[in-house]
Amino acid sequence: MRKCSGVLLIFTLAVVLLLLSPSPSPAPPPTTAATGPVAHLLPSLPGLSDLYPPPANSTAQLSWGLLRPLLCRSDALPGTATGVLEAADAWRNLTLAVAAAAADEEGRAQGPSCPASVEGDLGAGRAGIPCGLAEGAAVTVVGVPREGAARFMVEMVGAGGEVVLHVNVSLGAAGMLVEQNSWTPQEGWGEWERCPQVGDVGSSNSSLQRSLVDGLVRCNEKMGSSIIQENNSTMINVNGNQPGDGQRPKERSQLSGSFSIVEGEPFTITVWAGVEGFHITVNGQHETSFAYREWSEPWLIAEVKVSGDLELLSFLANGLPVSEEIDMASVALLKAPPLPKKRAFLLVGVFSTGNNFKRRMALRRTWMQYEAVRSGDVVVRFFAGLHKSEQVNMELWREAQLPKLFLQSTS
Repeated sequence: MRKCSGVLLIFTLAVVLLLLSPSPSPAPPPTTAATGPVAHLLPSLPGLSDLYPPPANSTAQLSWGLLRPLLCRSDALPGTATGVLEAADAWRNLTLAVAAAAADEEGRAQGPSCPASVEGDLGAGRAGIPCGLAEGAAVTVVGVPREGAARFMVEMVGAGGEVVLHVNVSLGAAGMLVEQNSWTPQEGWGEWERCPQVGDVGSSNSSLQRSLVDGLVRCNEKMGSSIIQENNSTMINVNGNQPGDGQRPKERSQLSGSFSIVEGEPFTITVWAGVEGFHITVNGQHETSFAYREWSEPWLIAEVKVSGDLELLSFLANGLPVSEEIDMASVALLKAPPLPKKRAFLLVGVFSTGNNFKRRMALRRTWMQYEAVRSGDVVVRFFAGLHKSEQVNMELWREAQLPKLFLQSTS
């Protein structure tokens, strides 16, 4: 009897607790659309519809169809709208260029539109860079400082007006100062990097100066004697030789001894692109390095400007990215094998900048020839976004037309 009473008591308490507990409200269904302004803006961006598949049974731009749900999210990335607008504009220009090239029977016979080298205009101090810079590309300037020269500047400018690299070289009796920076519409001017360093040696700029770029120092400076010689010309940052009579050496932080610019005598300055940043050599000697910054990559460069107290003797950009003409006999060797009917063991996606033509061809000719890739067990595809240069996009389009060589995205 006691056992039955205990069971009944427990059952009664359970019923009372169930009745007293609040009933859970039904969970609202997950929403993919947002109520914020971004959700209303992104799906209606001008040009966005051009990036979605056409009504016909076409496989073009399929990736954009999958992106529509992402554009409706309230937590979309801040730069999504800008990226969509740029992609739409680049795709529209590319389709127009492709149609114009198809109408021009001689368009293909004109050869690649991305030259390996470009000569600058000595009078204007400008050189157009049709397809941006890639690793190993260089801009070399030979000039003569004018009488009383105070400074000269080298600027690498992008198609959107961004200053990918600004180099300001100040000349004077106190020595030479190299200042480097970049400017973007998003961030404005960044932190100035100076060589020799100016200011507190314990500052954040000092720590930055001690870091390496591609294994090279940011500022090739040393402590030594700096002598200002006054003969027929003024020598700035000359080698630390022993002073003559009447000369008093001054201890200061100076650039390497080979970094000498003599008024009225020619010198050579080269800016070349590495993996991690830009590097400057003067008369063949490395002097400064400048690490790439966000929104300031070498492939963005559309023009190089040289100004200041210089008489230009030579202005050349070489080692530029150039597309490769592929004969049809090589297509069978270079194209990716068809997708196997069996399940692939591994998918390798190679993200590539649009103007890295040579690197993509190097991969196709080397490890993409391995048996694992040729047999289809390992599937390899390239992914590349459209470039801001119409010429690069045209070459990218021609490369993509080769059978199964490319998987292109307009993002």
